[in-house]
Amino acid sequence: MSQQGRTPVKIAVHGAAGRMGIRIMQLLREDARTELVAALDRSGHPSMGHDVSELIGQPSTGVVLSDSADCLSGVQALIDFSAPGASLAIAEICAKRGIPLVIGTTGLEPDQKDTLQELSDSIPLLVSPNVSRAVNVLMALVRQAARLLPDADVEIIERHHKFKKDAPSGTALRLAEIVAGQIGVGPEAFAHGREGITGDRPKGQIGLHALRTGDNPGEHTVVFGLMGECVELSHRALNRDGFARGSIDCAVWLAGRPPGWYTMNDVLGL
Repeated sequence: MSQQGRTPVKIAVHGAAGRMGIRIMQLLREDARTELVAALDRSGHPSMGHDVSELIGQPSTGVVLSDSADCLSGVQALIDFSAPGASLAIAEICAKRGIPLVIGTTGLEPDQKDTLQELSDSIPLLVSPNVSRAVNVLMALVRQAARLLPDADVEIIERHHKFKKDAPSGTALRLAEIVAGQIGVGPEAFAHGREGITGDRPKGQIGLHALRTGDNPGEHTVVFGLMGECVELSHRALNRDGFARGSIDCAVWLAGRPPGWYTMNDVLGL
């Protein structure tokens, strides 16, 4: 993804005042491939109208936090980490303005994903529950393990900070979908935790377990259990940088692409 000899990609951040938005803006300012040119968040935020330097702890940026799409003039790609409804709203704005869009928001409902897929007819659009490069390598490994061990009992354990709004995480659900696709079952096979007298574990069941504790940025473990042995595949985020850097890589890659529905596999060449 070399940017040598190229003009930096002009990038906007939506959900800029959130934890992910702040870290993305900090890293955009350090990345020679990119230029932070706009920052959007909800109306009424205390920093609205102020230079985002107040949020990111850096010298004046010349970019003020805005609640108006008027700040998007000249933007070549937008990164969104907000909430499902807000993601849909900014996606419609991007579609009207022809702005490539990366959405890392989780908790999207099926009908919201359908709407976003329709909007990809107008703009290059990448929606991923996890834009970390390492997590997407984990997904590739899980796909291979599920194919090679179709008779294994699969359990997925995820751990996140106590402020996370959705459970299980979008990444855990995606991992479950990958396994389900390999062993030939649907979402009806997903078991979200267990209690009481559950009886023998049904063949093809995929267990999902969500832990919420402290400030944990994210851990995912997929257990393939067999009689007498097991395989565990795990990813642990030490901070939010993997997600932030991954979203920036996606935005740089997406800028200038034709309209379409893109995935992390496209970005990584998997």
